[in-house]
Parts: sequence; C-alpha cells; structure tokens
Amino acid sequence: MTAETPIEPELPRGVALAWGVAANPQRGPKREMSIERIVDAAVEIADAEGLAAVSMSRVAQSLGYTTMSLYRYVTAKDDLLVLMQERGTGLPPEPDPDLDPADWRSRLRAIGHAQLEVQRQHPWLLDVSIQGTPVTPNNLAWMDAMLDTLADTPLDEDERVATILLVTGQVRWQSTIERSYDVAAREAGVDPQAIDDGRSAILDALVTAEQFPALRRAVDAGVFARADDDPFGFGLERVLDGVADYIDTRARRGR
Repeated sequence: MTAETPIEPELPRGVALAWGVAANPQRGPKREMSIERIVDAAVEIADAEGLAAVSMSRVAQSLGYTTMSLYRYVTAKDDLLVLMQERGTGLPPEPDPDLDPADWRSRLRAIGHAQLEVQRQHPWLLDVSIQGTPVTPNNLAWMDAMLDTLADTPLDEDERVATILLVTGQVRWQSTIERSYDVAAREAGVDPQAIDDGRSAILDALVTAEQFPALRRAVDAGVFARADDDPFGFGLERVLDGVADYIDTRARRGR
C-alpha cells in the first residue's frame, strides 16, 4: 500500500446496508423475506404506534417470521433504525422548474417546507438520535440539495453548511411542537386547536395587567387564541432575512 492509497473506512452494517454495499444472506427462511420488507414493516409500526413500539420481535411477528430469522438480514436494532430513518426521510423534491436557480431563498424555503412535511408524515423521525453528520444516501441528498441552493452566493462552504443547519433547526423545532400538540390532543380525545383554546381561556382568566403587563397585552390582542397563525413560516422567513442580510454584506465587501 502506497502513501497515496486512501484507507477505506469500516462501515457500520446499517450504513453499509443503506449504501447497498453490505453482503446479503444467500438464503433466507423463505424467499419472500428481504431487508426491504423488514424496513417497510418497521416503518409501518412506527407510523402507527411510535418508535418505542418497534422491536425486532415485533417486526418479525408482523411478518410472520421468527425473530432469529430477521437477524440474518439486520444484525442489530441500531442497524434497523438507520434503515428506517433512511426510508422515512426519503429523497428531497426535485427543484421547482418555475423558480429561478439564482433565487436561493425561494428554493431553500421550499426544501424547508418539504422537510417539515416529511416529519409530519413520520413524526417518529424526531426520536432517532442525532449522532453527528449524516452519512446515509437520502440524508446526504437533502444536504446536497440545500447546499446547492446556496451555490451562487458569496458564502463560503462553512457558512453554507451553517445556513442549512439554521433552516433544519427551525424545521425540527416546528415538528417537535406539532407532535407534542398531536400527542396531547390524541390522549385527551380533542382537536389540537382545542388545547390552545383551553390554555387561552386560562391565560385570560389568570393573567393580570398588574402582575404581567406585557403578557396581558398579548392576551388582549388574541395572540394565544388565533388558529390561523403560522409561527413556522414567520420564524423561517426571519432566518432567511438574516441570511439574506449577511449575504448582502458579504457581497458589498467583495469577498
């Protein structure tokens, strides 16, 4: 081996399976068994009951096989979680042909909303622990798509990555709030808006101008009772405002 020869990293099996470079068993318990079917079954359980309901035995039971049969394909639950996240995340949408390729803001906004929709469809994705920079194909495809929106800006590579982290952080915050509302509403057997309505009534009754003057003004303005507000949209636009201002500053400096 020469000094120029790159060292091939040893991939965790879940990552290798995601990239399609892991060895698959030559024979399974039945011809119908496959990694794809295992992952599909696990995602179906997580969509219906949450990530905590997913176990190797539960997935095997749903497919009509023994737990040991699954281990011929997926050797650990952690590997299954990697593949579930990859399946749930999917691929980013194709760029809107009606958008100007130089319109980084509209393109980045569209991807942010697409990310939010993915997490609405698979809220259990929020429970998959973050273990550093993503290294699986679908996750990297989202990063690549977001970075591409900034390709014609004066931002350097570090700043572009930091920018997409701002956007994905805003998306994750909104997803976390929405899921919390959905869980609370489902447990109470009410519509999610009913939670806000009830809390708004409590604030109206208990918050006084003497004790909480600024908060009372917000209550009187109906801030906590509005069903048509879009805090995610507002927050995302302010993030993009800041990025746009920074880009303009960089451009004026000629850097």
